[in-house]
Amino acid sequence: MTTWQTIVAIAGLTGVSIVTRGFFMIPERQVPIPPWLREALRYAPLAALVAVLLPEVAMTGDHLIATWKDARLYATATGILVFVTTRKLLGTILAGSAVLLALRLGLGW
Repeated sequence: MTTWQTIVAIAGLTGVSIVTRGFFMIPERQVPIPPWLREALRYAPLAALVAVLLPEVAMTGDHLIATWKDARLYATATGILVFVTTRKLLGTILAGSAVLLALRLGLGW
């Protein structure tokens, strides 16, 4: 790309970012959201988290995990179990990380 093409691309991306991120601040009054949409948006962060984490846990490269000897499965199960029983995020992270580390270093998984 030439210098001018780079400048135009950066300016265009800046403009698009400002318009899309500032879209909800432009109206002078609050935009009414239907109750069904408001209810659906409550689950958006959880859905995004699952969409990011599930492939990382269940896949190796381009295919699903083919064996039970994968430390990620046990670390995930431990993290879920700790969170369900204690509802503490730090404990969930520490327990899952400890199991992952123990299985990777101890058993070489």
